[in-house]
Amino acid sequence: MNRRQILAISLLITGISLGLAREKLEPVSIPLAAISQEINPQVTEIASQVTVRIISDSGAGSGVIIQRAGQVYTVLTNHHVVADNHHNYSILTADGKTHQAKLGLSRFGKLDLALVQFYSPESYRVVEMGNSHKLSVGDGVFAAGFPNWHWLNAQAIEDTRSWGLKAFRLTAGRVGMLPEMSFLEGYQLGYTNDIAEGMSGGPVLDSRGRLVGVNGRLKYPLAGIDVFMFVDGSVPSEGVFREMEGLSWGIPIERFQEQSLVNLLFSHLYQFAF
Repeated sequence: MNRRQILAISLLITGISLGLAREKLEPVSIPLAAISQEINPQVTEIASQVTVRIISDSGAGSGVIIQRAGQVYTVLTNHHVVADNHHNYSILTADGKTHQAKLGLSRFGKLDLALVQFYSPESYRVVEMGNSHKLSVGDGVFAAGFPNWHWLNAQAIEDTRSWGLKAFRLTAGRVGMLPEMSFLEGYQLGYTNDIAEGMSGGPVLDSRGRLVGVNGRLKYPLAGIDVFMFVDGSVPSEGVFREMEGLSWGIPIERFQEQSLVNLLFSHLYQFAF
């Protein structure tokens, strides 16, 4: 992808978002007992329409439709969902149809984010962007995606690759932690929702169904405290780590918006210089 294409995508996706107000986010957690299991039917409808499944030769993950330009749709997902396969992507949409897709932009700086695009004359819903700056600990959030596995019982699991839309899952929870500094790859939104392997790249929605984050990391990671390294190279205390590992983690949509603006400015500078 050349810089002109990056510029076009950045313009379409972000608009001008410099006006977002920044708020200081302090690390605070809430008890799991505070989770609400009720999901607004409107949010359920939005989540089921904007969430897609991304399937490749090497695996499967999730994504969210963030842009339509003519008959080209752009899907935001995790970099790690598409990192092992640069071709042969297909996307399952809410109508049960499968579309051939291509990698749009493989990475946004050092963020665990990427864009995938597909063509369709059909009309699919595009998610409304929320404001992750306005999130507070205790706010209700909803995490969507397509788990790769379904537990039949304590000893047996089933691959959901052939399940189609039946594999879709939406979980309710609340914001549990908002560290002032992000972890590596942009992770900074901790929430009590349960997410499973395969839901990476799926949307985190607020109470009105607006996109405020992207799923990416499951609770109790095998790598332990190393997963929670901050961008300055430090790690949390043992006590704070124990709170962090009990939460799922996503990338706030503000990180994507900020990096999109960096791409936009870089493209302008490049064109001016040459």
